[in-house]
Amino acid sequence: MKRVVFAFVALAAMTAIAAAADLARRAPAPYYPAQPAIVQIYNWTGFYVGINGGGGFGSSNWDSTGSRDVSGGLIGGTAGYNYQFGQVVAGIEGDIDWSGINGSTTNLCPPGCKTSNTWLATVRGRLGYAADRFMPYITGGAAFGNIKASVPGFAQTSSDNSGWTIGAGLEAALAPNWTAKVEYLYVNLGSFNCGLNCGGGIVTDNVSFHANLLRAGVNYRF
Repeated sequence: MKRVVFAFVALAAMTAIAAAADLARRAPAPYYPAQPAIVQIYNWTGFYVGINGGGGFGSSNWDSTGSRDVSGGLIGGTAGYNYQFGQVVAGIEGDIDWSGINGSTTNLCPPGCKTSNTWLATVRGRLGYAADRFMPYITGGAAFGNIKASVPGFAQTSSDNSGWTIGAGLEAALAPNWTAKVEYLYVNLGSFNCGLNCGGGIVTDNVSFHANLLRAGVNYRF
């Protein structure tokens, strides 16, 4: 009889231990598939300010001495506004640069007839295509700048002229508020008549100026 009781007690103990082990096991966690990350598309709408710099090359023509090549650097500031609708970005941009673009010739002018551009500004419309963080664009508008005509040792004169500009570029977003750009502009400031002031009576001329600008810039967006 005792053996039966001991067997029964042992069986009950083993059953309790097995049940406790089953209770200790946790049910496997439910599986939830990973959700794709939500990527926010960059929006170009807003005001911005920045700096730009680069170089220019072109030509200047004097009626009496012909054409001469001009070249030099430029650096300055930029401000503008963009508005994006769909993937189209329309905006307006203005800039003003110090300019060191100049060139001279000794053709029919032994002392050297020189044309200089000391400052240059533009006010342009821009039309771009937003490919998320990249925006190629075309641009065009008005150009303003100084044309100076001089002959070493003689008088010099200058005129603040207005003209036109057209070009294209590519702008890229580096961070939420920072962008960088590269652009090409063709600038034509027309001409002015410097009269006898071109060189103390040596020449009397219409002086023209046009240049190709290659610039890079960094903008901060508000």
